[in-house]
Amino acid sequence: MSIYDFQVTSINGKPVELSAYQGKVLLIINTASRCSYSRQFAGLQKLYESHHEQGFEILGFPCNQFNEKEPGSNSEVQEYCEINFGVTFPLFEKIEVRGPSAHPLFQYLMQQAPFQGFDTQTLDGQRMHDFLQEKYPEIYAGDGIKWNFSKFLIDRDGHVKARFETTTEPLDIEPAIESLL
Repeated sequence: MSIYDFQVTSINGKPVELSAYQGKVLLIINTASRCSYSRQFAGLQKLYESHHEQGFEILGFPCNQFNEKEPGSNSEVQEYCEINFGVTFPLFEKIEVRGPSAHPLFQYLMQQAPFQGFDTQTLDGQRMHDFLQEKYPEIYAGDGIKWNFSKFLIDRDGHVKARFETTTEPLDIEPAIESLL
């Protein structure tokens, strides 16, 4: 099994077979445009522009599960991301990424790349670790998605190669992306 076995829905409501991305390096992310981590859209867009011609795609999946930071409709999310962050990479319909209603793609991604913890050597990593432990221990437990902007790196064969947590800045992932291109 690979990610190519899944179907998703574009932000415009059209079904998309992930097999359409076969042979490309992918970064799959759960996004939220009103989250403090939405600053990462700038770095993601930069990665996309730098490596798209080499066969790199970013697939963004808006999600409203974490402090309701993606409240709008699909069309409102798309417009907001384009206007405020200059996003040109593909966005898909809002989904759930954890719990019993999690989209099957994200269930698969979590199985393939379990949670390895936050980098508590960084201030942001320690802060996120403490925040979840104190406020949302049920989210911190297990391998589920912990917050907005969890990132999964997929190789050209559709296999999950790495998981990067919320606190990992997009440009810090660039060497891993380049190694797969």
